[in-house]
Amino acid sequence: MTFLKDVTAWSTSNKGEKKVPSAQNGTLSQNVIKLKPRIGLLEAVAITVGAIIGSGIFVSPKGVLISAGSVGLSLVIWVACGFLSLTGAMCFAELGTSIPGSGGTYLYLKKAYGPIPAFLFLWVTVLISAPCGMAVLSLTFAKYVTQVFFPIGCVLPESALQLLAVSTVVFLVFVSCYHARGAIKVQNIFMVAKISALVIIILSGAVYMIKGNLQNFDQPFQNSITNPGQISLAFYSGFFSYSGWSAMNFLTEELKEPNKNLPRAIYIALPLVTVVYVTANVAYFAVMSPEEMLLSDAIAVTFGQKLFGAMSWVMSLFVAISTCGGLAISIMTNSRLIFVAARDGLCPDFLSHIKIQTLTPAPALIFLGFMSLFYLTSSDVISLINYASYTDNLANLGVISGLLYMRWRNPDLERPIKVSLMHPIIYLLTCLFTVTLPIYVKPIQVSITVVITASGLPVYYFMTRPKQPIWLSEFAGKWTRASQKLFMAVSQDD
Repeated sequence: MTFLKDVTAWSTSNKGEKKVPSAQNGTLSQNVIKLKPRIGLLEAVAITVGAIIGSGIFVSPKGVLISAGSVGLSLVIWVACGFLSLTGAMCFAELGTSIPGSGGTYLYLKKAYGPIPAFLFLWVTVLISAPCGMAVLSLTFAKYVTQVFFPIGCVLPESALQLLAVSTVVFLVFVSCYHARGAIKVQNIFMVAKISALVIIILSGAVYMIKGNLQNFDQPFQNSITNPGQISLAFYSGFFSYSGWSAMNFLTEELKEPNKNLPRAIYIALPLVTVVYVTANVAYFAVMSPEEMLLSDAIAVTFGQKLFGAMSWVMSLFVAISTCGGLAISIMTNSRLIFVAARDGLCPDFLSHIKIQTLTPAPALIFLGFMSLFYLTSSDVISLINYASYTDNLANLGVISGLLYMRWRNPDLERPIKVSLMHPIIYLLTCLFTVTLPIYVKPIQVSITVVITASGLPVYYFMTRPKQPIWLSEFAGKWTRASQKLFMAVSQDD
């Protein structure tokens, strides 16, 4: 193949840039191989909103209600989760502008505490959290998109849903590999669809309330639970629906003017999502009693069945679109995490390569896709997601404490954005609350999470030891060359 010959023959110009085949005509040109800033403010807002609004607000707000016990306390927790998520996002905005580069949590943990905590976060994310999350999202999409075409109560074979989920992952990975700009523009469509669905819910609930249906708000705080451990679980459910606010921190290298657009995207997206979430929950409580909500597996669908009758399939369609959008963003963000870690030498080298024609991390994208397909061979992945979610909260605790530590250790570090000291302190206390209380509420789950995380330590020391076995080095070299030829990809220019 001529590509390998081109790879080995590429020279370096006086500016240190590689001569690479042009994407248009295959001739040699002076293109720099690196991720390009393609994302503007509108796309950044769309990605942030799309990352936050997944299936959570449509499917399982009952998680907050179960642990809160009352309508009033549930709404208070939804507001508090929005405020605290905005606080955490502002802290991440400071980190994203003072520590430039993609990778998000991984990059900040490495900067604050070194490579070992960063690798352990990467270990759990790459092996469990990210691919399992993608598997669950794709299965959720398959479940609700089929409800559009089949009557209520029709049970499809599990293998059919898995096949549709596999096809969805493969298609979205393909789009992300071969049409990066198109993948970004698709997020605008997903954002409009998600907001439209929630606007329909909110307006329908408002009309229902105007007609005098306010009985579910007569005693809003009756039966409120006061146990701190149970309330922490309510916050877990709320934070799950708000999760994704740090999506742009994983894509900083592809964001235009990150010092301006990163905080702007956060200041627009988080308040918007909070208002939409709280009003959507008010609409849910107006139409359905707490008892009805607790019996529902998909609240938005039950809401649609009660109000729209034969047109309830519309809500299933919106849930499917929302979930598909969340899956697309998960593919984008987690692939950049793998790419950055491989660039730092903590993952196999071929995962740090960029496809020449499209300037996308195609090997990392396809590797992540294969990992999610592996988990799609089984439907029992929810427990693994629960284990990994505790690690995510622990990672956020490490990032925020790292921000405070770096303020003390590196006071002269250039910080284009510097939030008030109260923001990291408030979010640090929040992280401590969500990390410590589950230790006695669910000790077995926490223990298993710690064991899974610690299992990455021997892997880290094996991968980073100065002298690797000859057979391993030769195998890695052959695999890297094969990856270059297969994906037409090379390492990034400095």
